Amino acid sequence: MGQPIRASAASDSAAAPGSFPILLQRGTEVSLPVQLAAALRDAIDDGILHGEDAVQPSRELARQLGVSRGVVVAAYEQLIAEGYLQARQGGRTVVHASAPGTGPVRGAGGAGDDLGARSLAEHGDTEPAAAASSLAARGPLAPGAPITDAVVRPAWRAAWRSAVARAHLEAPALGDPQLRAEIADHLRRMRGVHRAAADLVVTAGARDGLHLLLTALTQWLGRSPRVGVEDPGYPSLRRVVGLHGATMIPVAVDADGLDPRSLPEQGIDAVIVTPSHQYPLGGSLPLARRRELIAWASRCGAVIIEDDYDSELRHVGNPLPALAAIDDPVGGSVALLGTFSKTISPSLSAGYLLLPERLIELVVPVRRTLGGPVSAVVQRALAEFLASGELRRHTARMRRQYSARRALITEQLGGIPGVRARVMSGGLHTVVELSGTEAPELERLLTAELIRGGLGGVPLSRYWQSGTGGAAEQYGLVIGTGRSDIGEFAQSLGKLRALLLRELRQSLS
Repeated sequence: MGQPIRASAASDSAAAPGSFPILLQRGTEVSLPVQLAAALRDAIDDGILHGEDAVQPSRELARQLGVSRGVVVAAYEQLIAEGYLQARQGGRTVVHASAPGTGPVRGAGGAGDDLGARSLAEHGDTEPAAAASSLAARGPLAPGAPITDAVVRPAWRAAWRSAVARAHLEAPALGDPQLRAEIADHLRRMRGVHRAAADLVVTAGARDGLHLLLTALTQWLGRSPRVGVEDPGYPSLRRVVGLHGATMIPVAVDADGLDPRSLPEQGIDAVIVTPSHQYPLGGSLPLARRRELIAWASRCGAVIIEDDYDSELRHVGNPLPALAAIDDPVGGSVALLGTFSKTISPSLSAGYLLLPERLIELVVPVRRTLGGPVSAVVQRALAEFLASGELRRHTARMRRQYSARRALITEQLGGIPGVRARVMSGGLHTVVELSGTEAPELERLLTAELIRGGLGGVPLSRYWQSGTGGAAEQYGLVIGTGRSDIGEFAQSLGKLRALLLRELRQSLS
């Protein structure tokens, strides 16, 4: 358990509301800048700090909290980007005049608890599969969280300092031109996709991009679309489809991902696929299937929505080119959803949608009507960060770290009878499959023990859309590989191994 850092923060304005406690926790998966930003955000939302109140100078607050000044600067810059704080001439930072000032009183949990709830909502781990699944998503083995040390490096801080000077500007609806150009270059270098910046729309992440695309398709079709979804697949995007009132059609996957031959020739307007790294089973769509899928979409007039959620994080060999790389840039069918949440930080809330010409003509009017969801400061900071080349270097470091964790999984979870650790060639998670007639009950017991032990993890069976059970549904655990440091990760795997062996012995007794 990390050691708490306690201090009181006070405004230095004439209308200061007094002081309020700030509790930061060292050694947790939530970084100190994120915890501090959450504490200040809550103080503003709850009316403890009002518009125009000045916050403490970064050096003074850092001294009181016993942290580096960089921690405070990073938190202030994040809140400036979100519109909670405003930088003034003379070096003062104040609460933005349009800040809420009052707000609903939340529970008594600390900043870490509040952030945990937000993270669960972001990653789709609050389904009605019971509170157990939510609790299982919080520990060191919980899936969905990446290694986020990019945000504490000098290049990241420098990018934000440069971007803050543009806080008064409004980004164009389709995105900052420099950022769109940098993303196009990023896709060329990292994903094998050579497309113009004009084919890109900046989004607030994968779900925002999917919402934008489905809105445009609904308007074009004159009805809610019929959308194929991988089964099993990622729950978060499925819920976006559901919010649009679209009909979801489960499409089975095998070891190589989605089989285009299982798709009907009519009755589907779009299909969401994860061709480079299927979630959660990890298959990669072979080239022959990729071509078959594009040919199917061309025949049927359907849209292929490529979720490229963590495809750069390939541990074995080079990253596979995106499906969009072999699509026609003019009359093609592939819409590429991308996000920086897995390579930089989930809290960044920035991504992109890459479209062929025939689809971007549908999406642009919708985006102009809705407006751009990402602030000019965030976009410029991200553009500066990409231009520095640091994201490529950070991604290379992450691949080495995930490769080491992959070896630990093989070492710790290999050789257990009735258990198969499906070690991935990329991504942020591993599937631990259970076999035999006792698998459903073992999954339930193991999930309960993971919660009790604070390890984290999600039941594998919850990723199936059809819910029919039987042979199609598999049982086990989905565990993450990025939420904790390497030491805690190794210890957690050791505990999981002991737990698996104990529960298997008891099931056989």
